Amino acid sequence: MPITPQTTDELYQALQENDRRPYGRTRTVTAEELADAAEQFAEPVPLVHALLELQEAYTYGSEPRKSPVVFARLLTLFDEQPDVFDDRLRHLLFWRFKWVGHALRQLPEIPLASLRQWLTEMRDRYEKADLGLQPYYGQAYQLAAHVGEDTTLAYELWASRTRTRLSDCEACEICERALYHLAAGDDERALHTWEPVLAGKESCQEEPARSVSYALLPLLRTGRTDQARELHLTGYRGCRRNPSMSQEVGRHLEFCALTGNEARGLELLAENRTLFDEVDSPLDQLGFLTGVEVLLQRVELLGHGELPAAGYAGRTWTATELRAEVRGRADDLAARFDARNGTTAHTDRRGARLERAPLLDALELTLRARSLDDVAPPAPVPAPAAPTVAAVPDSLPELIVHARTLEEQGHPDAQAGWARLRTLVAARDYTHPDGAAVGPLVQLRADLLNDEASRAGEKDDYAVSADLHEEAAALYDDAGLPGHAALARACALLATAEIPAEGTDGAEAKAAELTAVHASIVRLHEETPGLAPYVEARLLRLRATALALRLQTSPGEEHVAPVLAEVDQLHAFASRHDIAGQISGAQLLRTSTYAISGDLPAAVTEIDALLDRLKTHGPAWHLPRTLGLRGRLQLGLRDAQAAHADLSEGLRLACDWPADAIDTGRLHGDLAEACMRLGRPDEALRHLTRAAEVDLRRGNRTDAFCAYGNAAQLSLDLGRVEDCIALLDSLLAEPDVAAGELDDRVAAQLRLTRARALHEGEDLKAATAEFVALAAESAGWDDDPGSHAMIAAETAVLLGESGEFGPAREAADQALAAHARAPRYEQLSNCLRELARLQAQQQGPDGLAEALAFLTDAGRIAEEARAAEYEAHGRSLDTALAYEHGRVNAYVGEYEEALAALEKALSLLGEPGPEDDHAGEWAECVRLAGAVEGIYLERPAPALTRLDTAVSRLTASGHTEESQSLSALAAQLRDE
Repeated sequence: MPITPQTTDELYQALQENDRRPYGRTRTVTAEELADAAEQFAEPVPLVHALLELQEAYTYGSEPRKSPVVFARLLTLFDEQPDVFDDRLRHLLFWRFKWVGHALRQLPEIPLASLRQWLTEMRDRYEKADLGLQPYYGQAYQLAAHVGEDTTLAYELWASRTRTRLSDCEACEICERALYHLAAGDDERALHTWEPVLAGKESCQEEPARSVSYALLPLLRTGRTDQARELHLTGYRGCRRNPSMSQEVGRHLEFCALTGNEARGLELLAENRTLFDEVDSPLDQLGFLTGVEVLLQRVELLGHGELPAAGYAGRTWTATELRAEVRGRADDLAARFDARNGTTAHTDRRGARLERAPLLDALELTLRARSLDDVAPPAPVPAPAAPTVAAVPDSLPELIVHARTLEEQGHPDAQAGWARLRTLVAARDYTHPDGAAVGPLVQLRADLLNDEASRAGEKDDYAVSADLHEEAAALYDDAGLPGHAALARACALLATAEIPAEGTDGAEAKAAELTAVHASIVRLHEETPGLAPYVEARLLRLRATALALRLQTSPGEEHVAPVLAEVDQLHAFASRHDIAGQISGAQLLRTSTYAISGDLPAAVTEIDALLDRLKTHGPAWHLPRTLGLRGRLQLGLRDAQAAHADLSEGLRLACDWPADAIDTGRLHGDLAEACMRLGRPDEALRHLTRAAEVDLRRGNRTDAFCAYGNAAQLSLDLGRVEDCIALLDSLLAEPDVAAGELDDRVAAQLRLTRARALHEGEDLKAATAEFVALAAESAGWDDDPGSHAMIAAETAVLLGESGEFGPAREAADQALAAHARAPRYEQLSNCLRELARLQAQQQGPDGLAEALAFLTDAGRIAEEARAAEYEAHGRSLDTALAYEHGRVNAYVGEYEEALAALEKALSLLGEPGPEDDHAGEWAECVRLAGAVEGIYLERPAPALTRLDTAVSRLTASGHTEESQSLSALAAQLRDE
């Protein structure tokens, strides 16, 4: 606390501010300082408020040892000065007797006799105050359940009594009743009891998160797997990183362990690592550690005990090491509770959890399903093997000749040969075979470098690729193979041109560079004598590729003919020498050239001819890529069904070849687009996540995170909010993302989608915090002020929803400043109008001036949009502004101004005709105008005339649905 409060007003303000903080050390320390500060005031009421805040911080900050001490002070104040406690403070005092009972149960050092003595004290106090005893019997039942006694009588004494004002909330009592049935082994009755809480009809500070954590396994045992999955996602988010809900976190870890989601369990454990040190409650520690042990035990049983696991601070842990540490601590805690209680209940309950067998082999909990192999260091998961593994000769000379033959054909199985040879050559005892067929060792080393360079190029690591090709060229020179050297240098030239350049004028500079590269490759081709046909065909292919890349970079008409000329030359040469792979390559280049130039019908004709040839003459491994290209062409021609068929077939055929040979990630991504166009979003979602998985296996993390980001956005669009949040939480927890190694804009987009999902999931506090952080970061994006304008505008609206209109105004001003550099007319207008509505709605007449200021800014945005001839994607900015003026004035009681503004909005809209799509907007304007006129201005006759006329017009135009709200309002006015 920076400044000690000097007045009671300052103290109360500080208490209110602290109340808005999340529970944890920061809130607790501040509450302690405020309680000390309250001692200075002569009047006791501020001290009572400060002590109540402090006890709450201890209770929900998982510090049960301190809560009873604070309550004892409060009770003394009550006994000495009962008049200080008004009805509200008295209610809080008697409510918190239950908090103390709960705290004492959590401490094994407190004798059982003291717990019973506290219950007697509570009963005596309640009877003396003439308060109902149902809360006392509730505490007695909870103590019996904790100790492990027969709870039948205690449960009946509590559950059969009528609730009082001091009874636990409905949600908490439902949970206790359900747990009673659960302990009796009646899953169905427990779940039936829990239904109002699990359905969200009853809730409180701890509910439904607490009930959800207990209900997960019963839901699985009764076959309700979908509900269990959904509640795991929502429930975990309600308890994660919360010290007072560490037991709930432990049960979510157990749920992961028993459903084949051990990898997710380790991920959640890492997210909650601080709980090992922050939880001061021994009972909460026992519950949390037992859940952790269930998870780690399962990880160990699956043979992954050496995996890293997040544990106690100060050292690193493997799953095996952490399990041993956790087991020792949890066993000791259970023994201490049992010694205090005189039973074996806690040891028995802990043993039962540890002995549970998995309930499901695999339950897909999130869109990013992972196994323990996926989280094993140090490398990504190996790509799945092709159904038919390439045969590699055992004889070294045969292996070398075989690999080179496949390489000449462009066969995907060549990579297996090079991989085997790379291992052999790296061995210290490698001896190169003699013979002209295999050539010298320097040639083989050049071959291996060339293959490595090609792999780097496929991963867009062009600088490495260029360097390796140059090294290979030098070795080919040493081997006396000038054709191979020329080909390697040509590859190096093309790779160099692909390296992203900084400080240049972009596309124009790259096009010029590719022109120079083409000229250099032509010189290499013409100046190198004695080229073998397959080498010359590859040089011709590189010449055509350089010009094709230039066309792609700068798609001018003047660049089309040179590409086609080179392609024709390649096709003629390859046909003459019967080089099937290069014939196919030429036709693929011709197809893409037609497509880039905008001639999609010609591209389809060309690719159809190629597919016919491939099916007859091969090479078969070109079929998946060719079908993928035809699928993309069909998307361009808006034939999503044909695109889906081609892409699906391409994906099917890709399974016949090594996983790295075909870009199945691209196929999955394009299939996702086709599925969306066909109205099959769930299928699209599956393809997006598979595309991301393929990219991760290949080490293309940026592409993978982009694909996952698209999947998250789609899941949000589908209303699968918790799926979206769970996926993004998993991605943002990745070490390279947390360390800031991922592209900052990609990471920001993931966080932005998560913030929107949190808002959609009604977690306004978390969403606002994320938006505020993103707005601060994006303010430094000098190259992208438009994105900052959008983020700042959304931030302002969330701050407005939270009632923080000062910060909202500041965020809106940031958005306006960024908008001046990169206009975002519609987003800014929407933001400003919504802020005006929120301020008028929340503050009434007191907020009118600020609300009108927002609308004035929105008016300037509308004027700028008109001057720029900007056309809104949604409703007209002017019409929306007039409507908002009406709504704002109505909120603050300025009904004449509201009606005039709504009349203006209706005039701007014009009456809807049969084909107009603004009938709903027009009807809403009429409805609000009718309500203002008929209800608030008390002029029902003109209001009814307005409404009846509008209903007739809408009905005559075929907009019967839009007229229903008007008819309902008219009926209401007639009734009144």
